[in-house]
Amino acid sequence: MAEFKEAHVVEIPVDEEHQQKLLSSMETISAIQQHPLMEISESPGHLLLLKLSQREEDIFGRRIAMKETRMDNIRRELFQLCCFFLAFHGFFLTILFTSSIRSQERTCKKWWLPSLLSLCCSLAMIFLVQMKLYRYWKVSRQLQREKSDGRAVTRFIQELRMKGRSFDLSKEPQNARRMKSSSVEIKWKPLSWCSQNLITICLLCFTGMVFPACKYILCG
Repeated sequence: MAEFKEAHVVEIPVDEEHQQKLLSSMETISAIQQHPLMEISESPGHLLLLKLSQREEDIFGRRIAMKETRMDNIRRELFQLCCFFLAFHGFFLTILFTSSIRSQERTCKKWWLPSLLSLCCSLAMIFLVQMKLYRYWKVSRQLQREKSDGRAVTRFIQELRMKGRSFDLSKEPQNARRMKSSSVEIKWKPLSWCSQNLITICLLCFTGMVFPACKYILCG
C-alpha cells in the first residue's frame, strides 16, 4: 500500500504589534509615492524644469563668487594706491623740507614748481583711485542684481519641490520688487554719492592742504 503523507498547514499568529508595523510600512510607501519629488520624477516636464532651474541656480552661484572675488581684488588695489599716495607725499615733503634748510632764499622764489609737481602727481593718482571706485561700485550693483536673481530662482525651486505635479509649468521666477519712493531716493542721493566717493574726497582734501604747505615749508 502506498503511504500517504499528510500535509500540515502551520498558521503563524499575527499580533497587534506586527499589524501596526505592517500598516505603518504601507503608509510610508504610499506617502513616498505621493511625495512631490516622486511626482516630479514621474513627470518629464516638471523634471526638466527642475534640472534647468538647478543649473541656473548653480550659474548664479558661480557669477556671485566671481564678482565677490573681483571686488576683493579692487579693494586690494585701492588700498595699494592709497598707500602709494601717502608714501609719495611723505617722501616728497621730506625732500622739500631738506632742500629748504640748505638754500631757503633760492627755493622760496620757485615754491610753485614743487607745488605744481605735487598737484599733478596727486591728481593723476586720484584719477586712478576714482576709476577703481567706479569699477568697484559698478561690480557691487551687478552683484546685488545677481544675488536678487539667485534668490528668486531658489524660491522658484523650493516652490516646485513643494507643489510637485500641481506646479504650473508656465510660471517663471520673479524678483522681489523694491518699493522705494522717488522723494526718498532724491533726498538720500547726495549722501550715498559722498559715501561711495569718500576716499576720493579725502585725497582731494589732502592734496589741497599739501599745495600751500609747499610754500610754507620753502618760505617759512
